[in-house]
Amino acid sequence: MWSGYLALLTAAAFAGIALHVSLAEQPARLRLDPQAMLMQWQTSYSRAAIVQVVLLVIATLCGIIAFFHAYDWRWLLGAVLIAAPWPYTMLVIMPTNRQLKETLPEQADEQTHGLIRQWGLLHLVRTALGALATLEYFWALN
Repeated sequence: MWSGYLALLTAAAFAGIALHVSLAEQPARLRLDPQAMLMQWQTSYSRAAIVQVVLLVIATLCGIIAFFHAYDWRWLLGAVLIAAPWPYTMLVIMPTNRQLKETLPEQADEQTHGLIRQWGLLHLVRTALGALATLEYFWALN
């Protein structure tokens, strides 16, 4: 079933990217001075947002298609889990994102550092949702 394999592949890609951000990029970013930290976050965020949205849409749609092919509730649960980062981002993370996107690098200070640290903690939920969706899709394939 092509839709199931593509759902798994794109969910795993989303989870892998999110895990990389949480375990590698964010800790390295936090070691920078506030101005460099903000500039790195702003550049990374604008690029990563596009990739993550594309992966979420494909993984969700393919999970729904797989559900209609197999009529197996596990595909639908996987689709819900991989779609969940979108409303979570809009409702929970977006206020922090807006503050960070609106801050000019020359205005960055310790408060900016705190916001980026907070953003990293909030991002961990996206990482967990991606991992859970990947596991759910893998289970549905077996």
